Amino acid sequence: MEDQFLETGEERLARTLGTLERERATGLLRIGGDGAFHLDGGAVTHATSRHAPGPGDLHGALTGPDPELPALLAVFDAAFFLLGSQAEPVFTEGPAERGPVRPITAATLVHERRRRRSLLDSAWPCPDLDAAPVIPVRRVRRQRVILTGLQAEILLNADGRRTPADLAGDLGRTAFACLLAVRGLAAAALVRTARPRDPAPPAAPGPPPPDGPPEEWAPADHDLLARLRTALVELG
Repeated sequence: MEDQFLETGEERLARTLGTLERERATGLLRIGGDGAFHLDGGAVTHATSRHAPGPGDLHGALTGPDPELPALLAVFDAAFFLLGSQAEPVFTEGPAERGPVRPITAATLVHERRRRRSLLDSAWPCPDLDAAPVIPVRRVRRQRVILTGLQAEILLNADGRRTPADLAGDLGRTAFACLLAVRGLAAAALVRTARPRDPAPPAAPGPPPPDGPPEEWAPADHDLLARLRTALVELG
């Protein structure tokens, strides 16, 4: 019964980011060996994850007119994985590292990650697929399948060894875009996968999870999120 009230990795890290934001802390928040958030005055200015390509690897994003876009995509890509990490966050004060994007609030990162998780689960509710090698099926049962450009790239390059994150780095795409594309391929029965997980049994009554970040946090930057989502649609 007690396990139902333990914090998830996202909740723990979100709480830590919110605290550092209120304290206007400057330094590095390391998330085990998974990566780190760079903070300046409590706001996130840069993020790196071992699961996500850096801005210099996002070839498709470099052709647009927005010079900030590759770095912005890379920050949110990294934050998606870091916020899901079970590693213990450790903060070290230090000089600010000015990132190539404007400062991002904790609420903005949490808001976007929850939206992305919902998109993934709607496409194919099997998170185990995200870290598994992408293995195309040899025989397609459906007579007609419509693929996005990224899904076609993934099928052409999948070798049964590389995961969606590996393919993202090789194809110059965001890791999230590749995760979503692979889940869509799973739904179309074009990649080998385990069946979706059964719904979890109802939990015992307890305090409901918050719908959004605490009120004392700086608000989510919805203009920035709209810009980010437009870019993801164009690159997908």
